[in-house]
Amino acid sequence: MKKSKLSLIAISTLFLASTASATLQSDKVTLNGNMSLKYTKLPSSVNSFSKIFSEGIFYGRLRTNSFIWNWTDDSSSKISDNKAMGIGGSFIYKTASFSGFSATAGVYTSQNPSFFREDVEDIKYLKAGKDTLSRSNTSVTGDFGMSVLGQAYLKYRRNKTSFILGRQFVETVFTKSNDTKMIPNSFDGVTATIKDLPKTTIKLAYLYNQKLRDHTSSHDILAFNSVDKWTQNDDSAVNKNLTTQRIGTDNKLLIATVTNKSIKNLKANVSFMMVPDVVSNLTLEAHYKVPVGGGWSVTPAVRYMQQMDNLSADYDVANLKGNSSGYIDKQSLDSSLLALKLDIRKSAFLGRLGYSKVADKADIIAPWRGFPTGGFTRAMGQYNWYANTKTYLARVGYDFGKANILDGFSLMARYAIQDFDDNKAGVQADTNILNIDARQNIGKNLEAKLRLGFVTDEDSAGKSDISYNEYRFELNYFF
Repeated sequence: MKKSKLSLIAISTLFLASTASATLQSDKVTLNGNMSLKYTKLPSSVNSFSKIFSEGIFYGRLRTNSFIWNWTDDSSSKISDNKAMGIGGSFIYKTASFSGFSATAGVYTSQNPSFFREDVEDIKYLKAGKDTLSRSNTSVTGDFGMSVLGQAYLKYRRNKTSFILGRQFVETVFTKSNDTKMIPNSFDGVTATIKDLPKTTIKLAYLYNQKLRDHTSSHDILAFNSVDKWTQNDDSAVNKNLTTQRIGTDNKLLIATVTNKSIKNLKANVSFMMVPDVVSNLTLEAHYKVPVGGGWSVTPAVRYMQQMDNLSADYDVANLKGNSSGYIDKQSLDSSLLALKLDIRKSAFLGRLGYSKVADKADIIAPWRGFPTGGFTRAMGQYNWYANTKTYLARVGYDFGKANILDGFSLMARYAIQDFDDNKAGVQADTNILNIDARQNIGKNLEAKLRLGFVTDEDSAGKSDISYNEYRFELNYFF
């Protein structure tokens, strides 16, 4: 790594470390490590319908995200260095519960200041910062920024079972709100969470639309529009062979998951996903915590995914990007993935070793922000679930606040080696990735977060150099 990079890391870390003081936990919410919210204060139940609004709670969040992306070699006309910034936040209201019924609505906004954005004709070059605006809207109207209804649902709860109908976040191994930008990923549908069985959680979902982070309206769960590419599912991991012309725009995503903690220190999960007539996925996962004394523990974990073809296509579908050259069965979605990790913990310290391997069949389909290798080997901004890909990861993290060294400050570094298949033209070159995250909580309402990403291409024969440096800075304020 060049000295300039090391200097930037050191200066940025010292800046964050000098800015403050206490843990970030407002009177109503706590900010999770993945930037999603945990509600620590919720409306109570009321015995009169007239009180459901007056006894509700409002949650405010002001937020800014900035992104700078620098390619090592930007000589190609298909790429260009780019930057983006979103300024905005969210305004969420939860009603009180009456006879088990309650409602939630959330409005989110991301506005792009003129001093830190690309011209309209250059938004096609945006990478990480693309989620701060709707490229579809901006390309047509020339207007930057967006405001959306990110949550709008009715909830019914009885005992330990709840049902949610409407636009909502769905957190499973396949789907995530992925709230690392300005506006989370949400879904339209109905879900159920059942906790009536001892130490068991069952989640069921019927989802008929998705609204990705950079969209202002919902769109198909899976289909990619090859004519107007930013209008339907244009997630970076979407399978571009599954177009609106081929599979329509009325696809459904069905999910069932069971998590059990009956055995001490063991968390086991079985999850099933299906998009009827297209693809299914059965995932098995287990985490087993082993205390080893002195406050230390080791936790081995495994995730196995079996992807099953329901499409029987007469066209190439195996590669996500549309180039199935080098694939064994180009017209099949059958595949599998194995991911392993070992976590080593003690109070403020977390160490992780990870490994993943995708079968030499099809790429894994996952355009719902629930990354197949997430929590195991995925590095920031990476998609390492192409066929015949092996990834090795090492991660260390330290919470200086927990260690009573520096209140509210934490640091994480992650290094990954991605070994892609050189014989597959539709797969990127081998890369090495270094990520560094620094977080500083300032009082109980404000947090600053810096993310650095350095990707080095290993010069795979015949493939473009995709080396780049990425810089992200985020502020969150809660009221």
